[in-house]
Amino acid sequence: MTEASPAYPTWEAASAAARACQACAADLAHGCRPVFQLHPDARVLLIGQAPGRKVHASGRPFTDASGDQLRRWLGMDEPTFYDPHQIALVPAGLCYPGTEKGADLPPRPVCAPLWHPVLLPWLTQLRLTVLIGRYAHALHPPNAASVAERVAAWRRDPTCIAIPHPSPRNRRWLRQHPWFEADVIPALQQAVRAALA
Repeated sequence: MTEASPAYPTWEAASAAARACQACAADLAHGCRPVFQLHPDARVLLIGQAPGRKVHASGRPFTDASGDQLRRWLGMDEPTFYDPHQIALVPAGLCYPGTEKGADLPPRPVCAPLWHPVLLPWLTQLRLTVLIGRYAHALHPPNAASVAERVAAWRRDPTCIAIPHPSPRNRRWLRQHPWFEADVIPALQQAVRAALA
């Protein structure tokens, strides 16, 4: 981890600044409502894509069908998942980007460069990072031509595992890549258990 930004002397100050962000206010039809979970004690970092409509309404990460699937993949119950002393949840985009033609828009491209360098350095106890979906994959090299290629490289670095997005829209991808649930999920669950032990 890099050093914490001198502009924010504590993780609480960094978090408060991120939660107050209005950088994209003019471009977000539903307004700015940054949604993330952070504490320096966290051992596992989950980097998702951006909050969806339900998460925007609740103000709590992954309070939707994608969250249910993600917790199944991680082998994790809700109390553990929502314990910031164990799990950090910092998406590529902190705010709901809205939808187009029935699908969520990509995370705002200014968000991760603006806030990840401010928030992530406070996670000094991390043992495992899980990259969820292609927009999260793109934040951490090496880049791959496809989600499948990046996910298939899970053995390369056991401290940073890429997975597809757990959206119900990805059922077809899961059917086409049965090795993900057969091989990657057991390894992911083992890595999570080891990180939290």
